[in-house]
Amino acid sequence: MASEKLNIPNLKDLTMDNITENVNLINSQTLDPRLKYVLERLVSHMHDFARETRLSTKEWMAGIEFLTAVGKKCTDVRQEFILLSDTLGLSLLVDSIDHPKPSSSTEGTVLGPYHTHDAQAQILGSAISDDPDGEPLLCLCTVRTTSGKPISGAKIDIWETDSKGSYDVQYEDYSGEKPDGRAVLISDDEGVFWFKAIVPVPYSIPHDGPVGKMLKSLGRHPWRPSHMHFMFEKAGFDHLITALYLRNDPYETSDAVFGVKSSLVVDLGTVTPEHVKKYDVKEGTKLLTYDFVLVTDEETNKLREQKAKEAMEKLGRPNMKIVEGLPIPMEDVD
Repeated sequence: MASEKLNIPNLKDLTMDNITENVNLINSQTLDPRLKYVLERLVSHMHDFARETRLSTKEWMAGIEFLTAVGKKCTDVRQEFILLSDTLGLSLLVDSIDHPKPSSSTEGTVLGPYHTHDAQAQILGSAISDDPDGEPLLCLCTVRTTSGKPISGAKIDIWETDSKGSYDVQYEDYSGEKPDGRAVLISDDEGVFWFKAIVPVPYSIPHDGPVGKMLKSLGRHPWRPSHMHFMFEKAGFDHLITALYLRNDPYETSDAVFGVKSSLVVDLGTVTPEHVKKYDVKEGTKLLTYDFVLVTDEETNKLREQKAKEAMEKLGRPNMKIVEGLPIPMEDVD
């Protein structure tokens, strides 16, 4: 179709000094105001990055080849792009922006590249790991509102590695038919959920691909501290992705994917004789207890909008309207 019929602005005599404004001009034809704003800022920042670093053609091609390699490494059970986002701190940043938390609630953290939808629904008290070499762990948890009321019927997706530090999907014979170290539970009427697992161990993120090579070139290690993942879903509440980390782990303060937060670091205890009898576990079994606190959608939406307004003012962009917690230039909003 001819450019005149599309009403495309004329682009000519493009130079290093005017290329950015021209790209943003032609992109501005979109009818989606949020897309227009996001692309305008993305292009502007990318172009400023190239100018500031005096990016060479050789370096840019290396970057393209790196991203291509990242894409080729992705499979149904391994998301190398999530791993890249995690190791650059972007995953944690986006989660913090999109899911702001009041101080009275449980903080979120990174999803990681090994969550699957294969976990099977199990009854409370089930053993989620079949690893005979893992150190037994009893987990007794609750899920409540910020006002302390129990949340019944919350869906809790749980996953962890085996005692060797590998997730089930990392084994060549994994088929998805019998996931291990994973479970989906539902909190009871008192907001309680409990299960049997194994004590988490530190493990290395996959470093046989482009992300691993990047870490090595930066002088960084690929290790994560011992942890267990939790994901909560309940109608009316903000989606929570979090994890619990063991205190004094050798990698507690240098997590390769920046996931550790002080409020998520826990100490393990040991079961009491009452636990042994009530929960049918052996003496000496390690004990993990934690009270998770979810935030309502209404609370989150208000906080997200407040944080967005504060961020725009700090950036010197007061002419922004916040729509569903997302900033859009005033002139693009009907």
